[in-house]
Amino acid sequence: MRNHLYESSGRFKAFLLGAAMVIIVALLFYTEKMVRDLRMEARTILQFYAKMYADAASDASNTDVNFIFDKVIKKTYFPIIYTSSEYKPLFWKGIGVSPQDTSKTAITKVNKIKTRMGKISDPIPITFEDPNLGTFTLGYIYYGDSATITRLRYLPYIEIGLVGLFIFVGFIGFSTIKKSEQRFLWVGMSKETAHQLGTPISSLLGWMALLRERSYKRPETIKVINEMDQDVRRLGKVAERFSQIGSMTDLRDKNIHPILKNVVGYIRRRLPQMKKKVIIEDSYAEIPAVPANSDLLEWVFENLIKNAIDAIGEDTGAIKIETGLSDRKKYKIYVDVIDNGKGIAFKNKNDIFKPGISTKKRGWGLGLNLSKRIVEEYHHGKLIIRESHPGVGTTLRVYL
Repeated sequence: MRNHLYESSGRFKAFLLGAAMVIIVALLFYTEKMVRDLRMEARTILQFYAKMYADAASDASNTDVNFIFDKVIKKTYFPIIYTSSEYKPLFWKGIGVSPQDTSKTAITKVNKIKTRMGKISDPIPITFEDPNLGTFTLGYIYYGDSATITRLRYLPYIEIGLVGLFIFVGFIGFSTIKKSEQRFLWVGMSKETAHQLGTPISSLLGWMALLRERSYKRPETIKVINEMDQDVRRLGKVAERFSQIGSMTDLRDKNIHPILKNVVGYIRRRLPQMKKKVIIEDSYAEIPAVPANSDLLEWVFENLIKNAIDAIGEDTGAIKIETGLSDRKKYKIYVDVIDNGKGIAFKNKNDIFKPGISTKKRGWGLGLNLSKRIVEEYHHGKLIIRESHPGVGTTLRVYL
């Protein structure tokens, strides 16, 4: 059910992303259609003006011709370039070059703009029809997008940018709040667990001390009581670990080999009770001391080794613990926990450290998530899947 919850969450996110993409495409398509319609409207207006100009020219009335050109064509609200029949610029407006500037540099710039306009829309010819001589082309009108069209073209990108920024800020805020809530939940549960365990553990220690006094003549009973005492004290250490979650971590420079040896020794003694045919090998390289909290790191390594044992299943297997100098500049050392178990499928690698994800029937899926928090939030290290292959095994690496 927990896995299904994460899968549903992933599908919902994919749905939202897909919906956002559809909206963006629709917005761009609609805006582009409006731009095409406005360009067509501008072309229709210029064609009408050109026809008026040509009709006035055919009537041989200079007054009408000049009036139409100066008071109508020149007053259009979009950039235009009027050229001769040989495509030489004669007049221009709204293109960023002064109409009074007729220098060579200005003409060159106008010609470049004219070429660019011609690629967007074909120039409108101004033709003169003479009954005797036929049709003559007086010139061409090149035109570009008006300021309104230009703003309209960029509007969707501005809207998308603003909406994207809003979504990004909202996502960061939501993620921060969610992480804070999870952290407070972890701290609250840990503190309450430590509090609830404290009283019965103290009581059990007292009862075992009483049993030890009454059984001093029974060596076998004393041996059992000693084993029970170790387990109860182990429970006390677990409670102490929980109590440190959410508190300022006491980190001191330590060699982590004694911590690892203590955990490996404890699990080796418990392997017969687990009914596992597993061999645990450890190989320790020369490494420097690192800032560490012994109780919390013991918890991490215990979780990682127990997960490796669970991954092996009921078959005979092997687990190897290795240490060495880090291959990353940010960290000093690494600890590898290597097993030859069932491995992790590629699709599950991103989910293995999430709370609630577990392949065990009765697992809560909290061990690896808690281990990652201890390593990364309290020790400023890194816990990663170094490599994993289904049916071959997995290597989990801790950087410190």
